[in-house]
Amino acid sequence: MEEGAPKPPVSFMDKISTYKKMAWGTYKSKPISYWVLLLLSSGAMLVAFPASSLLSRVYYSNGGTSKWIISWVAVAGWPLTALILIPTYFFCKTSPSPLTIKLTLSYIVLGFLSAADNLMYAYAYAYLPASTASLLASSSLVFSALFGYVIVKNKINASTINAIVIITAAMAIIGLDSSSDRYGDVTDSQYIIGFVWDIMGRSFHVVLEQQVMVSFFAFVFTTIGMIVDNAFQGMSSEARSFEGGKVSYIMVLIWGAITFQLGVLGSTAVLFLASTVLAGVLNAVRVPITSIAAVILLKDPMGGFKILSLIITFWGFASYIYGNYSLSKDSS
Repeated sequence: MEEGAPKPPVSFMDKISTYKKMAWGTYKSKPISYWVLLLLSSGAMLVAFPASSLLSRVYYSNGGTSKWIISWVAVAGWPLTALILIPTYFFCKTSPSPLTIKLTLSYIVLGFLSAADNLMYAYAYAYLPASTASLLASSSLVFSALFGYVIVKNKINASTINAIVIITAAMAIIGLDSSSDRYGDVTDSQYIIGFVWDIMGRSFHVVLEQQVMVSFFAFVFTTIGMIVDNAFQGMSSEARSFEGGKVSYIMVLIWGAITFQLGVLGSTAVLFLASTVLAGVLNAVRVPITSIAAVILLKDPMGGFKILSLIITFWGFASYIYGNYSLSKDSS
């Protein structure tokens, strides 16, 4: 065949065969334990995070009022991660990283940011339906893309720019339709506070290098806030007036702590085992799961504008994922 001659077209079945070989080669390149762990981590992201969001909304809709309590619950489950971490020192023959002054300071700073992040989420779920809060969570992609470009000089292509514009438009649609997307006891100012804090909370999002230590320091900062706000004393009165009784109140808080930690642990594992692209795919899937579950289980309002925003957000995620795939393919 002469050089420069056009290549013969590849049939659809040939493409399917090529993708099957690539998938099988990828599968064989890793041990079974890797795929089991990745499956469990992905499941944690898709189940635990939506469950945590719904439980936060259940707390407020059934009589809870404290923002500090929900912030504290988000990090109170840090010993759960420690229970998973400690056995690795014995079975995997690893040793803890030495705690230098620089590393300790970084944990403290990240712990403070994590505590602030959780407090912002608490305001969001206090004043917004869970379905709306989950849609606003997709704005984290915008912050990640922009900060990645500014701080670490990540490349941005047309698909990434398209994703940023689309998701920003989706957030604007929710804001313009706010009158039909709120609970009756939430004022205009409270809705705006929840809207703004939910979006700002995503800008603090970090991949936690050492989840146990960062969660521990976040727990310390949040506990201080609980003490200053007298939130521990308020727990008993909240439990008495909570719809469903004291047992329901305690179960909401306990499962809220467990599901949040499992969600963070799963997302960290996915980033470590796979890539940010897979994490983006799972985040894209998590948004409609949370929104649909909130509508079915919590009777969240779901008007036409929110459905449109959901579709546009999913489109934005798809554009971002395709853009990152194209960049990684070009770099390789």
